[in-house]
Amino acid sequence: MHEIEKILDKNGLIFAFLVVGLVMYLSYIVSKKLTRNNIPGAAIAISVGLVIAYFGGDKGVASIPAFSGMALLGGSMMRDFSIVATAMGASFTEIKKTGLIGLMCLVIGTVIAFFVGGFIGYSMGYTDAKSFATIGAGACTFIVGPVTGSAVGASSDVIAISIAIGVIKSIVVTIATPFVAKRMGIDNPQSAMIFGGIVGSTSGVSAGLAATDVALVPYGALTATFHTAMGCLICPSILYYIVHLFLA
Repeated sequence: MHEIEKILDKNGLIFAFLVVGLVMYLSYIVSKKLTRNNIPGAAIAISVGLVIAYFGGDKGVASIPAFSGMALLGGSMMRDFSIVATAMGASFTEIKKTGLIGLMCLVIGTVIAFFVGGFIGYSMGYTDAKSFATIGAGACTFIVGPVTGSAVGASSDVIAISIAIGVIKSIVVTIATPFVAKRMGIDNPQSAMIFGGIVGSTSGVSAGLAATDVALVPYGALTATFHTAMGCLICPSILYYIVHLFLA
């Protein structure tokens, strides 16, 4: 048994790909046989992954030596590589069709997420401008939260809350997207870009659209990435200044 763990530890990334592939394969079988494709296979696989991660340690299932390769496969490097790779598949012609509406969605999505997250923090007792802005920025994405918190000088516990709210948002978007996509009319590149711009969670949008229609992933991921950039630009500056006027 010790020898097997040693081999798996040395070939962690390969074993991680094998495990993920097996989970995906079984999830699509369950989707086809038990739900008649009403629940997408990718959505089942994501849910299984979240359950497994919950029972892991500080690093999820990667805390177990045999599954250490999961830390690399599910880490930020692979995530960002996947986002860039999917964005390369987007058609510039389709992107141009979104036009001004796409830009407006980026701004509206960022502002709404900022103030909704900020008021949630406010209701929890974080009533100063720095905390409001940091938690609000975290509601945009879990990347914008710590960037804003560092810029405005928020405390470490508030920055941690901003990351947590961003992660929760990402999980909700991942699981909910396949179920609401048809009702929301997310079935073409333009609607996927608008959805990505408003929601803004790159990892959540990418995973959710992958479970809906793989062809839409590049478009949703592209505007969701811009949403993060927009948040990093205006949350610690313009939006923080507005909040500071009222909560100074």
